[in-house]
Amino acid sequence: MRVTNAPASRKRRRRTLQAAKGFRFRRSKLYRYAADALDHGRQYAYRDRKNKKRTFRALWQIRINAASRAAGLSYSRFIEGLKAAEVDVNRKVLANIAATDEAAFGEFVTLAKEALKNKAAASA
Repeated sequence: MRVTNAPASRKRRRRTLQAAKGFRFRRSKLYRYAADALDHGRQYAYRDRKNKKRTFRALWQIRINAASRAAGLSYSRFIEGLKAAEVDVNRKVLANIAATDEAAFGEFVTLAKEALKNKAAASA
């Protein structure tokens, strides 16, 4: 007698079609196309979880750059000054402070400027 494993196959196909709900045309109706669409979708999701981190870091850098330039310092000089002052604040927090609390960000800028001045005096 031929064994088809029908219950498990049906369950697997139903699970795939359920996951493809919301897709358009045959990608949501037919198992073969739904499986392909899900494979591609999951590849994009994996890739874009990595890209999201890049994108947000770039956004934080843009926000910090805008705020530091408004205070008279370029992004790279600002970060260099913070490192010289041994201030350990990540870019996500800096960007949030730059967007929400101008006075606190101004304190970071003055710290960075002072550290840059001291660094220049030490090297000269």
